[in-house]
Amino acid sequence: MASENNQAAGSDVDEEEKYKKPPSSYGSMKSDSDEMGEKEDYEEGGGGEMVFLAPPDPPVIPVVGLYSDQLHSTQPILPQMMQSQYTETLCTETTGQTKPPGAMVIETGSSDIEDMTEDELEDEDEILVTCSPEPPEPLEMEGLTQADENSQPGRLDPELDLPHIFKTIQNVLTRLSSQELFKFKMWFNKWEPINLLQQVMDGDLLDFVDKVIELYGLDKALSKTISTLESMDKKEEAEELKKTCQKAIFHFYLRSNLFRKCQVLHEGVARAGKQKLLNDVYVEPQISTCGFGGVDPTHEILAQPPTPLQVPSADTFVALNNLFRLQKEDGSPVRTVVTMGVPGSGMSVCVAKFSLDWAQQHANRDLQYIIKLSFRGLHFLRNRNNPEEEMSMSAVMKYYHAPLKDLKLLEEENSRFLIIMDCFDCYQETLDWQNTPVINDNQTKAPIDALVVNVIRGTLLRGACVWILGRRAAVSQIPSEFIDAVTELQGFTDEMKDEYLTKRFPDANLATNIVRHYKRVPMIRILARHPFFCWMVAKLFSGSFQYQGYGANRPRLTPFLIHYMIIQTNRRLRFYYKKKDNELRWTDTEKQLLTRLGKMAFKMLEMNTSVFIEEDLKEVDLQLTEVVIFSGLCTELNPAAFSGRRTFCFSHFTIQEFMAALYVFLMFYIESRNVLDTGFLQMSKLFSSRNNSKSAAGLVQCAVERTLSSQLGRYDMFLRYLCGLLSPHCHYSLLRGFLYSHNTPKVEGLAEVQQVLDQSAQTAPEDRVMNLYECLREMTQEDD
Repeated sequence: MASENNQAAGSDVDEEEKYKKPPSSYGSMKSDSDEMGEKEDYEEGGGGEMVFLAPPDPPVIPVVGLYSDQLHSTQPILPQMMQSQYTETLCTETTGQTKPPGAMVIETGSSDIEDMTEDELEDEDEILVTCSPEPPEPLEMEGLTQADENSQPGRLDPELDLPHIFKTIQNVLTRLSSQELFKFKMWFNKWEPINLLQQVMDGDLLDFVDKVIELYGLDKALSKTISTLESMDKKEEAEELKKTCQKAIFHFYLRSNLFRKCQVLHEGVARAGKQKLLNDVYVEPQISTCGFGGVDPTHEILAQPPTPLQVPSADTFVALNNLFRLQKEDGSPVRTVVTMGVPGSGMSVCVAKFSLDWAQQHANRDLQYIIKLSFRGLHFLRNRNNPEEEMSMSAVMKYYHAPLKDLKLLEEENSRFLIIMDCFDCYQETLDWQNTPVINDNQTKAPIDALVVNVIRGTLLRGACVWILGRRAAVSQIPSEFIDAVTELQGFTDEMKDEYLTKRFPDANLATNIVRHYKRVPMIRILARHPFFCWMVAKLFSGSFQYQGYGANRPRLTPFLIHYMIIQTNRRLRFYYKKKDNELRWTDTEKQLLTRLGKMAFKMLEMNTSVFIEEDLKEVDLQLTEVVIFSGLCTELNPAAFSGRRTFCFSHFTIQEFMAALYVFLMFYIESRNVLDTGFLQMSKLFSSRNNSKSAAGLVQCAVERTLSSQLGRYDMFLRYLCGLLSPHCHYSLLRGFLYSHNTPKVEGLAEVQQVLDQSAQTAPEDRVMNLYECLREMTQEDD
């Protein structure tokens, strides 16, 4: 029995010793907690034998393991590392150097040496391992899969990892004489503080390389080494370092470039000091691999829009950083992924977040490079001089990414990189997919249109994965045989809305008030499904809550949709027509676009439909591209749901109701016409003469009678928006100067309108009374 206990105890000791942290190859750096822990283990275990086995789970530390390409950090390299107060650096500690077979390690400062026999100390066959300046070869650990903090597999290319860069810098600096090396160290750190300079001056060459990588990170250490060598007129060594680390230099350039561009989120009109960091406010929307148009069928009154819409199921959702881990039907990885969504679904922000996560090495580390090649930039390049001007793909890449000297890095057989081609709707050119010649050589010159077609085909930049983003009406022109996966942004769930609004504001009370306030109006809560609407909720309500007493009344819906229409129209001018912020003046083109769009929306409302086709646009003299792509108010639906015919709709059915009400109001306000006067006045007891129909009360009376004589929900929200537009705050404060001149007078006779609504509410069916009082509130409430 005793022997069994001893055996069990022995096995426990072996198991514990197995996971002991190995000693470093040189120096004696340990954290305070490590030293205390090892001291306690020594006192309890009697100074047992040291076992040189790596722990099963490497610790997460700011710098990647030095000699093993199997251990990787999840921390970004771009920010400067915290400096250590110990002789040995974190970089050295993570090497995990192990005892070579048959070697003996003597730990200075330990009392173990007193317990060793004289024969052991004098044994000439033992190899004494001390502070060897030469690092061991990287350990090849087969079957070990690297994973990032999101449990994504990701193996860095060996030429981008720390061991390769460390050895390359060390080998180049080894050629310097002692005087040159001293001069190099001085020049390398000439702008650094004195105490930091002393840290890197001590020790040998290995200490120096190790320390500067820890202090500056891989990218800055490499670039400073090259620049310092060039300053010392060591051009041969500098060129060798550039050539050997060519991949790493371009990799670091892309990461720093994406980090600089994507870390700050630009919302609305940029204002100094008002920027927000993307990671501080980002909430990932739902992304589905089964898109039906991305339009939310939820409505405050109707059970569903007049034309039923489908929504994807929960099992089709995929995480943003897993888009290129999708597989085709045959099990092979996807190459070309298309992502689309309705206006305001957050495509640009998703691109920025995907790029920032890669730049900070939080995800997709197996991608060597991520290169942005926006269609907006390609369209500029196409039209800058001559649309027929020919360029090679290599020249295009060098135009936007100068450090890429040639495409050999991207043409290697084992290269894995991603080309992000966003804003497809900004290209504004019709691509000929059938007759464009096939181009296989990246050096062949051709028009930009031909290059775009061949990149999507996969004949140019053959090793690249391609991510295309744009509005469905634009992206739908790409032939399906060139697309491996189609994804669609679906927006926020109710929990995501609250999380987004809470993260935006450091003031918890303000965030709580905004979340509570927007939920008081069902239609605003529904529209906030899309990130753009959610941003509007945060922007408008945060400004309103600065006024004392705001929040006593529920918010009105009409001002909210007026702001949405104005912002989308201004974005159209800025995004597609390159207008600057001080040039956003609405011309007759914008006024006619919105008026005709409202006219079509009103006709659709009368026909009790929520979809339209291209022929419907021609009836009101509208262009398809202007409406379904540039306006920001409409989108294309999945053609499979409607017999294969291209069909379109407004981004939400209530936007159609608002635009219909806007058209009726503009006809009344500008042209003194009542388009609702189609025989309903004969049934009215309040208004017997036709002249009264041209008053505000006559207009509303026609709308009320049309609403009450139709099924529930068909005109109810239309009536609410029409009454809201009659309020001075909406038509005189918000719309004046956009759709009509500043000197247009206010609408008169609102007291009679209020009388119409009050009397109608007294005689209306029970299920219509609440909406009539909402119409009255939209017109009379003034706290917005």
